[in-house]
Amino acid sequence: MLASTLFGKRARIEAAVLFSLCFGVWAVLAYFDLFELVMKFVVAHDNYQLDEVVLALVFVGLGSLMFSVLRSVELYGVIQARLTAEQDLDWLALHDPLTRLGNRHQLEKVVEAANRAPRKEPCIVHSIDLDGFKRVNDMLGHDVGDLALFEAARRLAQAYAGLPVYRAGGDEFIILQFSGDEGAGQAMAQAALDGLRQPLTLMDSPVELGASIGIAATGDERQDLRIAMQHADAAMYVAKRGGRNQLVRFEDSMNYALRRRISMEHGLRQALRDGSITPFYQPLIDLKSGDVNGFEALARWWWKGEEVPPAEFVTLAEETGLIVELGEQLLHKACAQAATWPAYITLAFNISPVQFRDPALGLRILQVLGETGLPAERLEIEITETALMIDPQQAEDMLAALQSAGIRVALDDFGTGFSSLSQLSRFRFDKIKIDRSFVVNFESDEKQAKIMRALLGLGHGLGLSTTAEGIESESQLKALTQLGCDVGQGYLFGRALPASAVDSVFFDGRSHQGPTRARQ
Repeated sequence: MLASTLFGKRARIEAAVLFSLCFGVWAVLAYFDLFELVMKFVVAHDNYQLDEVVLALVFVGLGSLMFSVLRSVELYGVIQARLTAEQDLDWLALHDPLTRLGNRHQLEKVVEAANRAPRKEPCIVHSIDLDGFKRVNDMLGHDVGDLALFEAARRLAQAYAGLPVYRAGGDEFIILQFSGDEGAGQAMAQAALDGLRQPLTLMDSPVELGASIGIAATGDERQDLRIAMQHADAAMYVAKRGGRNQLVRFEDSMNYALRRRISMEHGLRQALRDGSITPFYQPLIDLKSGDVNGFEALARWWWKGEEVPPAEFVTLAEETGLIVELGEQLLHKACAQAATWPAYITLAFNISPVQFRDPALGLRILQVLGETGLPAERLEIEITETALMIDPQQAEDMLAALQSAGIRVALDDFGTGFSSLSQLSRFRFDKIKIDRSFVVNFESDEKQAKIMRALLGLGHGLGLSTTAEGIESESQLKALTQLGCDVGQGYLFGRALPASAVDSVFFDGRSHQGPTRARQ
């Protein structure tokens, strides 16, 4: 913007100088009456044809003047276009082009200015995270997701009328209320919740959203606004864990959860640098023979002397973008350890939906197999329906590439999604894994029993191997075996063990040439 302004100013100065020069020349010519002298000379020397020369010079001058005018107009247009472009760039630097709200950069500028200037009263921060947006994005595609974000932004702007709304990133929004009126703030937040709950239809697809909102106020007029933003985030996470579509005001007790999350993220990054997150292995049992035919790798992490639940740190890894590095580390360790097992033992490995977005995932897996020496046919990749729906065409191509290399593919948590049958018709799998939620009560619940029979029958009808998760009793084992389930997994056969214990517990120093019976 400054360069264009200076450029336009220089052009105006040059035009003024040129005009002044022309006026000065005219004044000199008028003073000495030079035109009459020239005309007398031309008449006196008519044989030189000087009158035609003078006329030609006049026309050349007029043409040059017209050319200069046209070039000046063109230059003015170029300057205006540049000014407009720079104004657009300035706008884009401070706004989100999709929702047209202020972006994080603008938010940081406002916060910095607010911290410098004296405030007459506390500021209230509203931290908002959309509920259900990831599912919309994964199941219906990014085009529908973008429309949903735009509509959510519109509804938030309507609910928080008069207050600036900032898109902090992804499906997160921040509202700064420079007012100590907490009642008005909660009323606006409740209006936002009610507005976002209203269903909508985008590209002929029904979409339902919601929001988790955290509210926090600066303790006094001098407190750093960033602290209130952190507190609002902590309250928002509490709202999410409490069932979502909730409004939660920050309390001092939430500081622990906030500090734990920050500390855990730091610990997770350090664990990745140290390689201290390790795979444990739970046996997969052939229900017909009772032999161990494989193991599923399950991530385990001890932090500050306690075991962190995988659901907690895997979710954190997904949210912080560390899941790709974590997954690749674990896969490399698991494949290297599985390569030392008997040749008939397979390795099952879960792939996160976030990992599945990586178009180079197939090449990464093949590279790990090449480095560890594990044959491709001994690796089984487990994926969920959510991973498939992020980009169905890319998923179809990736599955085909993996299977052409000899890697087996299993559909994990089968029966819990919204479109399992459509996935079985479009994608080619080698196995379906029946979720533990169907195994728990199928013996005592007739409906669950019918569903179990249907799932197993569907798998067999399609020529797919079937695995039941969560087997914990002999009666479940017997019933599933009678129903024709192929593979079982659960605490009945053993909990997940470290690699050092797998060989002694399940192989016991055997020659590794024949099948191994499961031992409890």
